Amino acid sequence: NQHDIDILVSTTVVEVGVHVPNATFMIIYDADRFGLSTLPQLRGRVGRSDHQSYCVLIASPKTETGIERMTIMTQTTDGFELSERDLEMRGPGDFFGVKQSGLPDFLVANIVEDYRMLEVARDEAAKLIQSGVFFTDQYAILRNFVEQNLLHTSFD
Repeated sequence: NQHDIDILVSTTVVEVGVHVPNATFMIIYDADRFGLSTLPQLRGRVGRSDHQSYCVLIASPKTETGIERMTIMTQTTDGFELSERDLEMRGPGDFFGVKQSGLPDFLVANIVEDYRMLEVARDEAAKLIQSGVFFTDQYAILRNFVEQNLLHTSFD
């Protein structure tokens, strides 16, 4: 606010936690290399005051994915839609591990298209466990699979 800094050159660390209300201009180089959920976060660092603001994306995409990202960025400013498209393109990663993108080991569901079905499955699984039926011999194979694959998983 005191104009101690009139120009800031940064990495994507400014994506979160940096609040500079008088920031009015941003240039993102190689924008095609960033995920669609990152670009709106960066863009959101400018335009936090009543001054006209601009965010310029400079890109020279050389891959199909890069071209698709930049095309999508020209079609919408809705951050939720951009995040959803990013999820579709990059995949959700490993829910129970450390991999942050890529396709999970789901064999029957698409996390975006089948979200409601996955919610129902989660709720039914919780009921099965809470009722105690899950711990009977009838569910021994399923219980063994869960214990082998989700033993060190926290859902907090």
